[in-house]
Amino acid sequence: MRYFIEFSYNGSAYFGYQIQPKQISVQEELEKALSTILREPIKTTGAGRTDTGVHAKKMFAHFETEQTLDENLVHKLNSFLSENIAVKRIFEVPADLHARFDATYRTYEYYISLEKNPFSKDSSWQYWRQKPLNIDLMNEACKILFEYDDFTSFAKLHADNKTNICKIYKAEWEQLGNQLKFTISADRFLRNMVRAIVGTMVEVGSGKITPNDLRRIIEDKFRNSAGVSAPAQGLFLVDVGYEF
Repeated sequence: MRYFIEFSYNGSAYFGYQIQPKQISVQEELEKALSTILREPIKTTGAGRTDTGVHAKKMFAHFETEQTLDENLVHKLNSFLSENIAVKRIFEVPADLHARFDATYRTYEYYISLEKNPFSKDSSWQYWRQKPLNIDLMNEACKILFEYDDFTSFAKLHADNKTNICKIYKAEWEQLGNQLKFTISADRFLRNMVRAIVGTMVEVGSGKITPNDLRRIIEDKFRNSAGVSAPAQGLFLVDVGYEF
């Protein structure tokens, strides 16, 4: 039987979600916990691959077992896992439902702190030393993203993407006190794409480039045309959508 597991994690302690040689990852810790409690080797497939230091408020993965799962499995997992990972629920799904390939959309949020804040240093870009940002210009640039579907300029160089085509459904900035929040939804994201977009948007907001320059950057289809990637700690995966 195939099961989906919904969970969240603080990515500060991990070298990303996906298992990597000689590095601690969320997937490794999750599989170790499942395998220990179920007393059989368990392999999971996640809805995506978050990079080192990136967080997830809502993440899914699937795994398979022939066992009937204990109704207290969620509690047992949360007791076994570190304080950085929290399991919300586990539920049976059709045998062909795939956590990664059947996701219809993903939503990320990115946070920028406009003041020095020791309590958000691991969950936002500490931007207080730099130029003020014009959120109106940044939202003007957001509208340009909807005109395109090839985001090669925001893709990590030498990545193994079969295509750089993505459909963006939502992109907007809002100010929450002394913090900026960027929300972006799409059918799929390229590796490093959100952080590269944020870095470029900050160049717009600081006046380094204009919103219209974003068109040239996208049409160049060249990573070096875009801005530097924003720091990982400000990025959160907040939703993954499925048709169930």
